[in-house]
Formats: sequence, C-alpha cells, structure tokens
Amino acid sequence: MTREPVTDRRSGRADGPTAEVVGVVSSVLLLAVVAGTVGLSLLGWAAGSGCAVLLGVLLLRGRQGAALGPAGQVTLTRAVLGCVVTALVTDRTDATVLLVVVASLALVLDAADGWVARRTATTSRWGARFDMEVDAFLLLVLSAHLVSSLGWWVLAIGALRYVFVAAARLLPWLNAPLPPSVWRRPIAALQGIVLVAAIALPGPVAGAAVAVALALLCWSFGRDVYSLARQA
Repeated sequence: MTREPVTDRRSGRADGPTAEVVGVVSSVLLLAVVAGTVGLSLLGWAAGSGCAVLLGVLLLRGRQGAALGPAGQVTLTRAVLGCVVTALVTDRTDATVLLVVVASLALVLDAADGWVARRTATTSRWGARFDMEVDAFLLLVLSAHLVSSLGWWVLAIGALRYVFVAAARLLPWLNAPLPPSVWRRPIAALQGIVLVAAIALPGPVAGAAVAVALALLCWSFGRDVYSLARQA
C-alpha cells in the first residue's frame, strides 16, 4: 500500500486516445516478438492481448484525455511489459530467463517514473494512481506464477492491495490519506524484487525470502490500517 497525498503540479495538454493506441499496439508487437523467439501458446497470446486491451480501456477511462506526460510514458512502458509478463506466466513455458529479464526491467522503470515526474514537475494524482495500479497488477501476476512452486499462500502478496481496496468500499474511513511513513515505499518495492528473485532461486530459499517479504507487507498494511482506524 503506497497511497499518499499527491499534489497536481502540471496537468498538461489533452492528447486524445494516442497513449491507449500506443499501449495496445506496443503490447501486441512485443508479444509477437516473444512468440517468434521463445514461442507463445494461444492461451499466452490471449492473456497478453487481453491484458493489452484492458490496459487501453482502463487508461482511456482513467485519464479522460489528460496528457500522459513523461512520467506517465514510463509507467505506460511498465504496463506494456506487464502484459508480456502476463503472457509468459499464463503460457507456463520454460522461458524463465526472459520472464526474469522482462519483470526486472519493469521494476527498474518503477524507480524511474517517480524520478522523472519530479524532475519534469509533472506529478499528478492520476499519474500516481496509474503507477500504483501497474505496481499492484505486476505483483499479482508474479505471485500467481509462484503458486505452483511455493503454494497458494504466496498470492497474499498480490491480493492484499485489492483486499484493502474492497474493504475501503465498505469502510469509508480506509479512504483517508495515509500518514507519512519511511517504511511504506521500501517495503512495497521489496515485494517485486523478492518475487522476481524467487523465480530463479531454489525452492527453500525462495520460500523463505517470499515469507519474509509477505510478513513485512502484512506489518505495513496492518500499521496503516491501525493508523487510519485511530483517525476515524
């Protein structure tokens, strides 16, 4: 959970559905490259393409014509890579190296989009939300990939944020701004790093690493929920 107050600094000029088209087309082209190199089943194609279409629809509805901006373009690139990760995970091929490389690139870009937003003075509430949703989806897909090797419990890493969002619909006080925390972002970032590493690590080591990461995430969520409950 990384939701924090964000101040809009520059909204930019509306640019129509260009970003959505770029996102969908780029995803399909990358899927074609994957299919032509390591191979991709019909199921993998369907999952990756479906993810791309969903990205385009949600992006169109979410930004409502607002300019994507430099940071948003970085986040869009991460979302496109997320579609490729989804295809590879669904396909269940032996392309472990490619999966680790693509997921790692998405994580590296995660550190870049915030810096770009601050550097170009284009931070916005929409951009922060887009970034957070891409993060959450990637964690969900990566944790789903590890279910076969580590067990269903690992899905908790990807599901916790969605459980929190669902709970906030029933408990409005959970929608309040989160108090400042020096641990929230590092712990959230750690989840992706550990999940990607766990793909390549031996089973016992991967399980231990993911368990520690999950424990930290639960502590972070619990701490935030407790703080919000006290404010209510």
